[in-house]
Amino acid sequence: MTDQESRRLILNNGDRIGIVGCSNGIRSEARWQLEQLQRIIMQMGLVPVLSPYLFREGYETSTEKQRAEALMDCYRDERVTTIFDISGGDLANGVLDYLDYERIQSNPKPVFGYSDLTTVLNAIYQKTGQRGYLYQLRNLVSDKGTMQHMRFSNSLFQGKSDLYQIHWHWLQNISMEGIVVGGNLRCLLKLAGTEYFPNMKDKLLFLESRSGNIEFIVSCFTQLRQMGVFKQIKGLLLGTFSQLDEQWGSFMAEKIALQVLDDRLLPVARTMEVGHGTDSKCLIIGEYYKIQ
Repeated sequence: MTDQESRRLILNNGDRIGIVGCSNGIRSEARWQLEQLQRIIMQMGLVPVLSPYLFREGYETSTEKQRAEALMDCYRDERVTTIFDISGGDLANGVLDYLDYERIQSNPKPVFGYSDLTTVLNAIYQKTGQRGYLYQLRNLVSDKGTMQHMRFSNSLFQGKSDLYQIHWHWLQNISMEGIVVGGNLRCLLKLAGTEYFPNMKDKLLFLESRSGNIEFIVSCFTQLRQMGVFKQIKGLLLGTFSQLDEQWGSFMAEKIALQVLDDRLLPVARTMEVGHGTDSKCLIIGEYYKIQ
């Protein structure tokens, strides 16, 4: 990816940014974290516009239509320049049937999210061609918050590449280029067989995972192989696989991918800088990358 591409998204003092939650509601006991995030956002000179459906109380949560409508409100509000989804979990794919893709296509806005938002980012790209940003804004109030604040400010206010500059190491071959799709392995597979699953032809497929033992990760990679995905893509990119990396070391995810892939010609690269870690950088879904 060129620096010019990564610098297209610039935030300015006074910009209104949408804060939404398409996936599981945030537990009420974590309300303090959102309050802290709001303070940081406002200190940057931004104006947060919050969805009314960010939280859940016990087992009570908002409906799919309500969460979808909150996202669409951000597209309809001409004052909102950028949208950040701060949720995660299991429910994001439920909003897909209630989004107005014609409006999204005619009024594109950058959308940030990670994990379960893999479903939304890839669906929007598939239906509209709009790029999505695989990044969790709540990283700004994590244990790596100081570093993330610096990266975020440098990249989104000054046009630098701190947040987007990702280091890769090669597992097979030494170069690949193409448009990136994918994200969280489990969540991407929720789109399988639907109109929202991204067209894999000549794409670079990025995969990461927070949870999942060896058997689970093997089964997911096997499903992708049986779907013919690995025969269509031009390269495979691996991020962090948190549970596997912690229990077995980083080699295990690489070993699984290469064994299930069973194709020594397909370029495969790995980074430890994108995934569920609070130090994660931003990968852009729908962006053209050249990695070598």
